[in-house]
Amino acid sequence: MAWIRSALYMAFLTITVIPYAFACLAWSFLPLHQRYRLTMGWPRVAIWGARIILGIKWQIKGWENLPNGPAVILAKHQSAWETLFLPAYLPRQACFVYKKELHRVPFFGWGLALLGMIPINRSKGRDAFEQVVEIGQKRLNEGRWPVLFPEGTRVAPGKTARFKTGGAMLAVRTGAPVVPIALNSGECWPRNAFIKKPGHITVSIGPPIESTGHNAAEVNQLVQKWIESEMRILNPERYGTK
Repeated sequence: MAWIRSALYMAFLTITVIPYAFACLAWSFLPLHQRYRLTMGWPRVAIWGARIILGIKWQIKGWENLPNGPAVILAKHQSAWETLFLPAYLPRQACFVYKKELHRVPFFGWGLALLGMIPINRSKGRDAFEQVVEIGQKRLNEGRWPVLFPEGTRVAPGKTARFKTGGAMLAVRTGAPVVPIALNSGECWPRNAFIKKPGHITVSIGPPIESTGHNAAEVNQLVQKWIESEMRILNPERYGTK
């Protein structure tokens, strides 16, 4: 049954993303805020389909912690689910930091390229981070929220990868506070797994962490401490605690 539901969901994503990609091209002449709102219809459809077809439900904890102003979002990364959920449901436009090569991906990449996020050229090495700061500051000035995954890749439930300082450095350089987010999407949608399981995902939003008066290492440590502590509350069984 799980295999059948997963196959149906994959077909659902494929069938919906193709016409949506062409629609994104058709409305590319519209102002960015309108393009963003229209384009985010597909991630919302994908999250809705996951609930209906796969039985993956979700809830948000700590919504009141989101500030009414600039912020850099640093989130736990366990699956592709949050890359759909966060831009679709955060109250401000989200700007992912990603490698520019993704623009070449048919359909999905086309829509992504039209959203004015933070694409970087990784071949530039150290200069790539300066791209993040320069473009990130512009996005913050526009009232948008840069979203980064400090672990850099999807990490299995119960595991922790090294928290990279790029997101914390962006916050320190721009003076924006950091909003940490813990989530347990990997319990239902494992990394690189075709079969997805029904369940309940919790997205937990932490209190803003001020970057002013701290260096990047200190901010990064505070972010990691909050996220990993919250993960032990969301899924204590994964960490040998009760």
